[in-house]
Amino acid sequence: MSHEYTFLDADNIGEYLRSRPETHDRIDADRIASVREIGDGNLNLVFHVLDEDGRGIILKQSLPYVRMTGAGWPMTPERAAREADSLQTHHALTPELVVEVILYDPERYILALEDLSDHAVWRDALNRSERHEEVARRVGTYVAALAVGTSILGQDRGLISQRIAETQNPELCTITEDLVFTEPVFDAGRNEVLPDNATDAAALAADPAFAAAMAEAKWRFMTQAEALIHGDLHTGSIMVRSASESADGAVADSVKVFDSEFAFYGPIAFDLGALFANYSFAAARATALGEHERAAWALGLVAETWDGFEREFVARSESWHETRLFGAAFAQRRLARIRQEAFLFAAAKMARRIVGAAKVRDIESLEPALRAPAARGVLVAARALAAAWEGVNDIAEFETLVGAQVLSS
Repeated sequence: MSHEYTFLDADNIGEYLRSRPETHDRIDADRIASVREIGDGNLNLVFHVLDEDGRGIILKQSLPYVRMTGAGWPMTPERAAREADSLQTHHALTPELVVEVILYDPERYILALEDLSDHAVWRDALNRSERHEEVARRVGTYVAALAVGTSILGQDRGLISQRIAETQNPELCTITEDLVFTEPVFDAGRNEVLPDNATDAAALAADPAFAAAMAEAKWRFMTQAEALIHGDLHTGSIMVRSASESADGAVADSVKVFDSEFAFYGPIAFDLGALFANYSFAAARATALGEHERAAWALGLVAETWDGFEREFVARSESWHETRLFGAAFAQRRLARIRQEAFLFAAAKMARRIVGAAKVRDIESLEPALRAPAARGVLVAARALAAAWEGVNDIAEFETLVGAQVLSS
């Protein structure tokens, strides 16, 4: 399918904003002071625009191809509609935790978003060895809000059936299915590791227990339409802002989730597993840098996230749409299953970000001499978790299993 539309750039953004009255109370399009391209992702154009009074707005435009590879990898720009829909749905559930959508332009696949330039990307802050307290707990709360508010636990069955149909996202789901689950085992030509990690990647791909776990993970990802999940939730899709300091580090007064273009009706545990994997990357990085106390803190974010999720899930269970059968005992069984599945998805995400395309700066920005052992620790942890996930019964066991590798690599 051909997509022809004008791409945003520094020269035409002022004109575009003047044509969009939805933005006029956020920014003066006749007095634009600066336009800065800030996109460091793999798919989109992203601009931060300021007027002469210092008021700002973010413009994000989907391209008809994968940006990191160019036109050779076509991609539907209509993914922007999925992002706009999911952000608006999630914002309605937790407005304090999700970026606000000001407008969505379906003709040019543009989202205008609230200006979060006074925030930092959480991954970048972690990579600078900064600590922001309570972020992980709030993100767990966010995931629980989606788990209930966009599922049959919180909505009528007919509405959920309609929403599943409306939010289909096949192209981006295919990317996940290939890059996260299949290609760490069966390389499609996109995998790459340091020479010192070549044997680690080969051992991963040849591990029958890992392959079996990835088959299970992929099946669940493709078949469990539980809730409108974020679909790509990690420390790079969370913004944080600090207003004060504590003895342990900065206290975040604002946490905002963004970048949900991979959203679809999928397994709740997938978002949690992605977070758990990213905390493992942060821990492996800190270990490589000799920051052992901070490494333990980073891995401890798994427990903090789960605590936030569990508390919010249980709190919302009191007003579930169906409470006759879906009572307290059911809630506890659901929590146990979600937790166990999160471990499975974490193993997939850990391996994928080391051997596959679109790696993480936590590991990639390390010097090669430090990067290789850090990457090895993550891969060995992923294999161990993939082999044992069905028998890992709580968060402490997960942290022990993963920590044995990423806290000592």
